[in-house]
This record gives sequence, C-alpha cells and structure tokens, in this order.
Amino acid sequence: MSLYEGAVKKPIMTSLCFAAVVIFGLFSLSKLPVDLLPDIETNTIMVMTAYPGASASDIENNVTRPLENVLNSVSNLKHITSSSSENISLITLEFEFGYDIDVLTNDVRDKLDMVSSAMPDEAETPIIFKFSTDMIPILLLSVQAEESQAALYKILDDNVVNPLARIPGVGTVSIAGAPKREIQVYCDPNKLEAYNLTIETISSILGAENRNIPGGNFDIGNETYALRVQGEFKDPKQMENIVVGSRNNANIYLRDVARVVDTVEERAQEAYTNGKRGAMIIVQKQSGANSVNIAKQVLSSLPKLQKALPSDVRLGIIMDTSDNILRTIDSLTETVLFALLFVVIVVFLFLGRWRATVIICITIPLSLIASFIYLAITGNSLNIISLSSLSIAIGMVVDDAIVVLENVTTHIERGSEPKQAAVHGTNEVAISVTASTLTMFAVFFPLTMITGMTGVLFKQLGWMMCIIMFISLVVSLTLTPVLCSQLLRLQKRQSKAFLMFYAPIQKALDGLDKGYARLLGWAVHHRIVVVIGCAGFFILSLFCARSISTEFFPTQDSGSITANLELPIGTRKEVAQELASKLTEEWRRKYPEIQVCNYRVGQASSDNIFAAMQSNGSHIISFNIRLSNPDERERSMMVIGSAMREDLKAYPEFSKIRVVVGGGGMGGMGGQTAADFEVYGYDMAATDQVAADLKQELFKVKGVAEVNISRGDYQPEYQVDFDREKLAIHDLNLSTAGTFLRNRINGAIASRYREDGEEYDIKVRYSPEYRTSLEHIENILVYNNRGESIRIKELGTVVERFAPPTIERKDRERIVTVSAVIADDGALGDVAEAGKTIINAMELPSGIGIQISGSYEDQQDAFSDLAVLALLIVVLVFIVMAAQFESLTYPFIIMFSIPFAVSGVLMALFFTHTTLSVMSLLGAIMLIGIVVKNGIVLVDYIILCRDRGQAIINAVITAGKSRLRPVLMTTMTTILGMIPMAVGGGQGSEMWSPMGIAVIGGLSISTILTLILVPVLYCMFAGTGIQRQRRQIKNKRELSAYYEANKGSMIKK
Repeated sequence: MSLYEGAVKKPIMTSLCFAAVVIFGLFSLSKLPVDLLPDIETNTIMVMTAYPGASASDIENNVTRPLENVLNSVSNLKHITSSSSENISLITLEFEFGYDIDVLTNDVRDKLDMVSSAMPDEAETPIIFKFSTDMIPILLLSVQAEESQAALYKILDDNVVNPLARIPGVGTVSIAGAPKREIQVYCDPNKLEAYNLTIETISSILGAENRNIPGGNFDIGNETYALRVQGEFKDPKQMENIVVGSRNNANIYLRDVARVVDTVEERAQEAYTNGKRGAMIIVQKQSGANSVNIAKQVLSSLPKLQKALPSDVRLGIIMDTSDNILRTIDSLTETVLFALLFVVIVVFLFLGRWRATVIICITIPLSLIASFIYLAITGNSLNIISLSSLSIAIGMVVDDAIVVLENVTTHIERGSEPKQAAVHGTNEVAISVTASTLTMFAVFFPLTMITGMTGVLFKQLGWMMCIIMFISLVVSLTLTPVLCSQLLRLQKRQSKAFLMFYAPIQKALDGLDKGYARLLGWAVHHRIVVVIGCAGFFILSLFCARSISTEFFPTQDSGSITANLELPIGTRKEVAQELASKLTEEWRRKYPEIQVCNYRVGQASSDNIFAAMQSNGSHIISFNIRLSNPDERERSMMVIGSAMREDLKAYPEFSKIRVVVGGGGMGGMGGQTAADFEVYGYDMAATDQVAADLKQELFKVKGVAEVNISRGDYQPEYQVDFDREKLAIHDLNLSTAGTFLRNRINGAIASRYREDGEEYDIKVRYSPEYRTSLEHIENILVYNNRGESIRIKELGTVVERFAPPTIERKDRERIVTVSAVIADDGALGDVAEAGKTIINAMELPSGIGIQISGSYEDQQDAFSDLAVLALLIVVLVFIVMAAQFESLTYPFIIMFSIPFAVSGVLMALFFTHTTLSVMSLLGAIMLIGIVVKNGIVLVDYIILCRDRGQAIINAVITAGKSRLRPVLMTTMTTILGMIPMAVGGGQGSEMWSPMGIAVIGGLSISTILTLILVPVLYCMFAGTGIQRQRRQIKNKRELSAYYEANKGSMIKK
C-alpha cells in the first residue's frame, strides 16, 4: 500500500497527526525569542597590553611586533591587525568563520605564554577578550539635567544604572558625559613658596588626617568596648582647617595656601541631547541574551525610575535596536501575509473551486508552522533570516499541493469517485512532485555549507527551506489527497452568481489553453527558428550585465545616523562644544525628521567600556542622531546623510568628517558601505603622502560621498628636556623631577572622601589660573632631599614637539587605510574598480603597496563562494533529474531553462536599476531549482503521453496544453509571493528587495521561454532518437536479410 493510499484510507489518523504538528509548531512559536539576526559566533579576539610611559613607536617595537610574530602562527587566522598608541598596544586577530572560538582563545593564550619572557619588564600582562556582536549597545538613553548637573553621575549611578544592571540579561550599563564628583584642593604656588610648602607635603598630611583608625578592644567592669579614632572628614570644608605647617610659632592652615572646591573632575566628557546638557546611558547585553526582551524590560522600567529622579532630570531614548528589530520583523510578517493572500487568490482564479482553495489554505500554513519546531529544538530565534525563509517558501510549498490538487480535480471532473481520484491523481504525479522537491533540496541544502560571513547568515535559511520543503512534500502526498477525497465533489451545476463571476475567467483560461496549443503547434514545426530566436535573446540579455553595478549588501534605512567630527588636535573642549551646539541648532531646523540629536565632546573616562572602543578626545565631536520611522518621512536616511555632509563643508574648522548612515551594520551588512584602500609601507611620511594623493583622486570618483584617512594627525605636546648633569648637581633625578611636574599639573590623589557609601577622589594641584602658560610650567619648583627649591627652567628646557599618531599594522606591516564612503547614487563595485584604475596610474615609492580590503574583499569572497555553490547546485539538480527520468537526455533538455533565468535576472536588475549584491545572487541561485520544476512537470507528462502511444508532436502539444495551468499557477504563486518582498516599503525592505526582483525577473522570462523551448528541444532530441532507432532497426533488418541470403555459404559444412 502506498503512502497516499494509506493516508486516504485513514483520514482521521492523518488529520490528527498534522493537527499535533500544528499544536507543537504554535507552542514553539510562542517560546521563540525575537532578534534581528541568527546567533552569530564571534570570530575576533583582541589582545590588549599596557606599557605605561611608552610612546607609540616604543610600543610598536617592544610590544606589538614581538606579540604579532608569535600570534601569527595561530591556526585558522585570516588577518592580524594592530594599533600601537601611547601606553597601549591593541592586537586584533580575525579568524575564519566556523571554528570554536574557545579553542582558538586557548591557542592564543599558549602563544602569549611563550613570548612573556621577551616582553619589557614594565609592560603589564596581556589581556585577552573576545569581541562579539553582544558588545554593540542595544539601548542608548539620553539624560537631560539642569540644577542637578553637578551631582548627575551619582544620581544616575544610584537611581538608574544599578536598577538596570539587575535586569536579567543586561551585561554592562555605562554613563557617558556626566563627570564624576571630585574634591579639588587648588593651591596657590606663590603662597606655597612663601611658606616653604609643597603639593606632596599637603597630600601626605591630608592622607594622614583623613583616617579612621581602630584602637583595639578593652574591658571596663563586666563590659568590653571597642576603641576607635574617627578622623575621616564629614564635610569637605573641614579640610580647610587642617594644619599643614607652622611658621614663626604660628600654625599654617590649608585655607591659607589653598581653596577646597567640592566639584566634578576636570576635562571630563560632556553629553548634550537636543541642545540641552545631560548625559548618556549605554546598555549592553550579556552574551546570548535576547535583545528584544531586554530592551522591553529596560523601557518598561524607565517610568518607575523617572519618578525616583529629581524633577529637572529627564530620561529619553536616543537609540533602541529592539525598535528596529521589531519593525523589520513586522514588515517581514506583513510580507508573509500578503504573499499568502496572493497565493490563495491565484489558486482560486485558476481552479475556480472554493473547496480547492480551502485545501491550499490549510496546507500552506501547515508547512510553515512545522518549521517553528526546528527553530525551537535548535535554540534559534525568530529573526529576519527565518522570517524571510517563510516568505520565500510560501510560493514554493504551494507548488506540490497545486500539482496534486489540479490532477485530482481533473480526475473528478472526468467522473471518478473522490477517493479513487485522490489515489490515482496523486499516483500519477507523485514521482514528478518528489523529483521537483528534491531539486529544491539540491538548491537549499548546499547553502548550509557556505563558509565566511555569508555562510553564517544563510545557514539558517538553507536548513529552514529544506525542512519546509520536506514537510510540504509529505503534506502534498498525504494530507492533500485526504482533504481532496473528503472535500472535493463533482459539481454538475454551479450557482448563477458564481457563473457570472467565474465564467469570464474560465473563458480567458480556455482561450489561453487554445492559444498556447496553437503557438506550440507552430513552434514544433519551426524548431530552428525558435532555437535561434531564444539563443539570440539570451546573448542580447547578457549586454545588460555591463550596466549593472555590484555591492556587498544593500543599505538599510534604519533611521540612525552617526557623525564623528574632528577639529585640529589640541583644540579645547569648549571650542568643540560651541561648534557642536551650532550644528545641532542648524540640523534640527533643516531636518524636522530628526527626533533625537545627541552629541558628546571631550575625553571619556577610562572606565567607560563603550567609549574606550571609540575615538574620543577634547577635539572630537561624536553625534548620535535618530530619525523618525521610514514610513513617516519623505526623505530617506541616505538623502539626509548626504545633505549633512554638504552642510559640514561650510565648516572649515573640521579637519576630518565622517558621517555614517545606518550606523555601519556588522560586516558591512545593512549600513552604508565603504571601499577601503590599505596603503602598506614602513616610512610614515611616504605612506602619509600616498594616502593624501589617493584621497584627493578618490574625491573625484562618481559615487563617493566622503573619503577618510585612518591615521590621526601628529599630536602637538610640550616636552621637558631635563639636563641630567644639572639634576645631579642639585641632588635630583629625572623621576623625582617628572613626578613634581605631574602632581602640580595633573594633580596628586591625597585620599578619598567618603559619603553615603561612595568614595570620591581628593585631588591636590595648582589652581587652574596657575597652569595656563609656558611660564607657569618653567617656574614650577622642584625640591631635593635637603629641602632646597629649584625651578624647572634651571634644570632643563620646555619645548613643543609633535608626537607620532597611533601606528596601525595589518599582517605584520604598517598600514594607513583610505576609506571611500559610497554615496546614495554609487555602488561599491564601481568605486573599487575606479580605485584600482587610480592605483595603477600612481607612481608609488619603493616599499609601498596598496590593496583593496574591507567590504569589497568580503564581497569578492561571497561572490566566489556563491559562484561555486551555483555550479554545485546545477550538478546536483542534474543528478536528481537524471535519477528520476533514468535518462541523461531529458535533464539536459530541462537544464536549458536555467540560462533564461539568468537572462531574466539581468534584465530585471537592469530595468529596476538594482545592484548585483549577495541578496540578488541568492535569488538567482534559488531560481536554478525553481525554473527546472516547470520543465520536470512538462517533460514528465510528455513521457506519460508517449507511453500511452501518442506521437511526438501530438504528445508535446497535449502535455503542454494539459500542464500549462499547473505551470502558470506555480509560477504565479512564486512571483506573487515575491512581489511584497520586492516592492515592500517597510523597515528592512531594502535588504530583501533585490532578491525578490531577481526571482520575479528570472522566473517570468524563464517560464515564458521554457514553455516554448523545452517542448521544441524535446521534439528535436526525440526526433533524432527515433531516426537513430530507425537506422538501427534498418541496419539490423539488412544484416538479418544478408545473413539469411548467405547462411549456406557462411555455415561450414
């Protein structure tokens, strides 16, 4: 008993089995977490080594290079990059995707142990940490404050940061732009000199006075008491009454030589939101935690936290990644529902039976819902990849059910009983349905084996599609026949209303059948004309390829723009803040689409993890801008970003401008892409010149929005050159003199002031007005062991110098990267090719080379992977068809539909001005399986007609006429299923639109030509085959006749 026969005989059991699948699927769906992308295993490890007091070049030679030499031998390493700056070496190891990061981390740790003995004595132990997408903040909160500004850090730390950090799944919560409280002891150097006091003396006295000392326990009678000395300051003002020395038998109080100010730390980073000062709170998640759930919990707790804050402190949202995720998911869900609706309409129009439409309505969701079980079992999330799988699958899962349903309907209309029709109808098409599903397996299963970033993203797509197609096959061979046997009936008479509505449609479909039969009849009698015409069409379509640009991934309109603006190094924070304030006002006036405009100026504190990963300083302004939702504004994010770049050209004060549209998605995915040109060479002056020349030429290239050079400007600084002989004469050494300088300018931490369980630094230094000129530095007094005072100018000279910037290296060579950001009307491939032309025309000094990397390198890797994948899929599809037909000729004929799918893709991309990206290539690869399905259905029925004794041309026309509707139905369901994806305007639609366009174009052209060419080629091959058979029969007959005639002479007597 066959599978479908058993199912038809046991309808209740079959139905309940699938009902159980639906229940489990919906239960799994309710438990699935929601995220933007599948869980991506990190492939990057960072090694950070501190070497206090060393310059960038010292760090490079003594720390970075020895570490690079040993780390370069780690297995599966793709690139090793490093940056050597003052005091710090940061080495980044990028590995190939698909390897266990924990094993690689252990390997790195072992290599570091080998080189530890060769490191400088003062260098600290290297710290290893894994970089992953979890480090990207999921929420940026804005804080606006007025009167509470001075105490803002503590207010936020107590009332916002600590409660948020307790939410399950929240990793790190940092505060940026709110300076910490500090007790400043500002000394007057003239008074210190008059009283013969030093910063060091005052520091040690304050440290000694601000103490609580336990005195032990003692007994009085029957009681035991603890003895304590409580000397810690209860109020900063108490310090003013501390005796710091004596002169002429009179006490000298701290207030006589200094003033105590309870304030905030100097030179701290400041944050402004919509022009008002405040702070920014950065929320990062724990590894593997669910972004949407965490963001939801954080946002729901904000109203409660707001109540606990002073009335002038207001919380807001700068960036919420969960909002983007949910909007993208909602957009895809809408696409899925529209696709479902279109498919149902097509089925009803073609079959004209509401019962048949109900069967399709039941079978489609079943296959999709079953895939949720797979997601739950494998621990995956509901993300854009899994949802797009459903959208792609809708048009395909219906194919098998349509072929079965249409054939069963035909049998019922010929007078068969529904149960008998269900079994026989399914039996006739079972092999072709199985074969067409196997061809789809051959397309999607190899997707699970791609390497690199593309493989990481599309592995889930491959598995989802395979599972959906398998469930669809089982449903079409079991549940569909069961539902046909139970629901379908021979309708002898239709209602008048139905006839009025459907009669014109039926007439049009009948006319289509007859017209196609006539066209096919003409084509099979003019085979050479048809073949030459199709070949000519294919060659012409290839000319479209010349005008199609390439890119890695399309830019998504996420409504987020970041801008990093650099003034000349050394510019004061106040100047940067004034410019940023002016820009904010201008942008908020010109672009009403801006909902939140947040910026930060100044050097971030060292304990701010988020800021430590970004470039910051007193001369750098960092903007975070959030726009309104894409459907609520007329101008796109790209247009606004380009306009902002134009605005910034009116500010000559900025030495570097970097506007990033879309926030720069991971691996170049979704954010505005850039073509990176890496200039390799040891000589920094020569590479600087080459980079500057390249930047100038790239600005002239069409499609380039801005060009940035990664190497920072040389930093101006004052250096004190001590004369060692003079130091020795005065009984001093360089370390002592340097420490005296540091304590007066940067300050010495004397002790810590405690209040409400918190500790604040007590910092002693010169008053701000006594550290504003070179003269002040030269007049600083240094004391030796004998108590003698000597001025700095008597021990050395103060000179201005330029320190080298951060030294970057890649694959153990010095590099500087020139990044050309692609404009709205540009494409990555075009800019990269123009860049190659410029590089070839440049005369490079010896020892300097340039190569393209970044997104373009990833694009080339992805394209080559997908090209190999396409060849593999073609071979697999051919093997599946050859196995089904037990012939090499029929699959060869069907494979001719693939070149026309390529024609359709190229024409669709050309006419819609869409680029060739990873997404459109993926659509083209999917077409390999989709277009051959039509050929399989057609050829399978031609063979059936031939087996029933029909002549070749007769069989071809009969099969074509009979299979036209199923072919058109399956094609239209797939095309209509893709239309919402291709033309959708929701969040994230830019990502999937090229794939939808590619599938629609390829399938439309391929289907039209397949319906003509495949039958014609079949006639040609079958005709040749018959002629060959006739020749063989004729030769055999002549041989037999010759044998009979000469039998006597040939047989020995």
